[in-house]
Amino acid sequence: MSTPDDAAVTQENPAKVEEEPLTPTPLGDLLDRIQREWTSRQRIFDLPSARIYNVEAGPDIATKFLGHTIATPIGPAAGPHTQLAQNIVLAWLGGARLFELKTVQVLDDLVIGRPCIDMETIGYNIEWSQELKVPESIDEYVKASMIIEILSQWEPLGEHIGTNPGAHVFDLSVGYDLEGISTEKVANFIASMMDGTKIVDRLRSELTGEWAQFKDYEFRTQLSDTLTLSTFHGCPPEQIELITKHLISDHGLNVIVKLNPTLLGHDRVKSILHDTLGYTELQLQPQAFKDDLQFDRAIELINDLLAFAQDHGKEFGIKLTNTLILDNHRGFMPEESMYMSGPPLHVLAMTLLAELHRALPGKLRVDANTDAPIQVSWSAGINRDNLAASVGLGLVPVTICSDLLKPGGYGRLVPMLKKLAAAMKAAEVDDLASLVASNGEGAVERYVATLYSPETNGAYTREGNSKLPRSVDHKLEQWGCVACNFCVTVCPNDAFLKLPSPIEGSRWEYVVLGESCNECGNCLTFCPEDGDPAQIKSKLFLTQHRFDDATGPAFLIGGDNQSVVMGAKSEVVDEVETLTSILDGVDGLPIRGGR
Repeated sequence: MSTPDDAAVTQENPAKVEEEPLTPTPLGDLLDRIQREWTSRQRIFDLPSARIYNVEAGPDIATKFLGHTIATPIGPAAGPHTQLAQNIVLAWLGGARLFELKTVQVLDDLVIGRPCIDMETIGYNIEWSQELKVPESIDEYVKASMIIEILSQWEPLGEHIGTNPGAHVFDLSVGYDLEGISTEKVANFIASMMDGTKIVDRLRSELTGEWAQFKDYEFRTQLSDTLTLSTFHGCPPEQIELITKHLISDHGLNVIVKLNPTLLGHDRVKSILHDTLGYTELQLQPQAFKDDLQFDRAIELINDLLAFAQDHGKEFGIKLTNTLILDNHRGFMPEESMYMSGPPLHVLAMTLLAELHRALPGKLRVDANTDAPIQVSWSAGINRDNLAASVGLGLVPVTICSDLLKPGGYGRLVPMLKKLAAAMKAAEVDDLASLVASNGEGAVERYVATLYSPETNGAYTREGNSKLPRSVDHKLEQWGCVACNFCVTVCPNDAFLKLPSPIEGSRWEYVVLGESCNECGNCLTFCPEDGDPAQIKSKLFLTQHRFDDATGPAFLIGGDNQSVVMGAKSEVVDEVETLTSILDGVDGLPIRGGR
């Protein structure tokens, strides 16, 4: 979602080690859950069948990304939605076909403050790098790729995804300096993504039962040859240049360089946020604007890197934009600084696009300049209402984070794609290239003008984003609640499960999969009752060591092909019978325990 400041990532300032926030689920267990959940409730990782996208059912929305075809122009941004295998699969089911994988760096034992996500209004975070060890990240991405290929061929899903779900791309993301990227650890990560044969072959042994039919399947082993470079605030232009050239020449990658909104300059950003949009409470950090890449130098850098890529037979592009670093005035998250996303970032990024378009005439592949050499991908405040307008400018692909952290979660992707299809029908076009062409020259300037006009920019102003999440005057309890399902859908890690309740007066019970919960705080923000679901709801652990380290209402789940409560923390021993009655229900728990 964002990048750290310079001090956070230097080799001289290593982060502290903490207990692992996430424990990946084995491939076999993920597939087992898919089978059980689909059979019992027509869901996969709690995503209902109605929110599974069928590419064949709509218009042609395929596009190109650094030379590769992708069947839809959207996907999750590098962040909480692209770290665990099940999250990537959820996004794919929802219609995503571009996956900007979570940024991997050499320091993989970081302490990230909790909570780390604040989506009460527009969107802030302090979460910026992978929370898994680098070898775990490799496994997660390979597992995700294998599951996608398996589900593409799985007969029960055929009527929901069609006969051909279309091509997708895994886009790598690494950071944050050349020293770290050049290490053996990060170099091995890149090499494994470009040839994952050994990992695929190792994971084949987990394809048993229903899935044994895929044991000899010819899985994709080159997961990626593209990379979006995330540069932290204050990264010198020389460093950006050296990293990009290293990735192109030493690894043979096609590269996108993500730019920061600070390129607009302090005074202009402040004027947009405070005067135009009304976010007067947002406090900028002037030093960040001084330390960041400057606009004129950025133009030189873009031209130089384009020439370098072309000389090496590779594609080059830019991405708009990274999040914006601010003083943390809210106090919900523990750090002094935080990173802003959402609606106001959309205005900043579009303003920057217009400036770059003017400064690089004929170079950017926007405004119907379909033959221009520089692809412009996008990640700034995309939602259902502005997706078609953004894609119609030639901005492809677009990646999404903040909107997926709102109620509905991954299920928000299908309505986005349906609204894009409706816009294409209204424009009487059959593909995305025709949609861009229909807007003609000057489309960028015209669209940016709507973001500044009081008649049309209400969705981006402070007033338009002041509504707080729904709340009720009731204390959240371990059993029973208003059953809004928000905790399930807003969790980027798919850590919550909804199970039928045998308790009188309660329709559903919600439990937390402890290994998948990193206490990011998003369920706390959206839970309408008073309390933190991640701390109050029953937390189920499948691994002994994670259960041993846990506090609160924690249970150890085990058993052979069924869920049995094998242990409970002292404060919830009396609740074992209640939990057992829930797990033994008609639908039961669609996971196996005892690892």
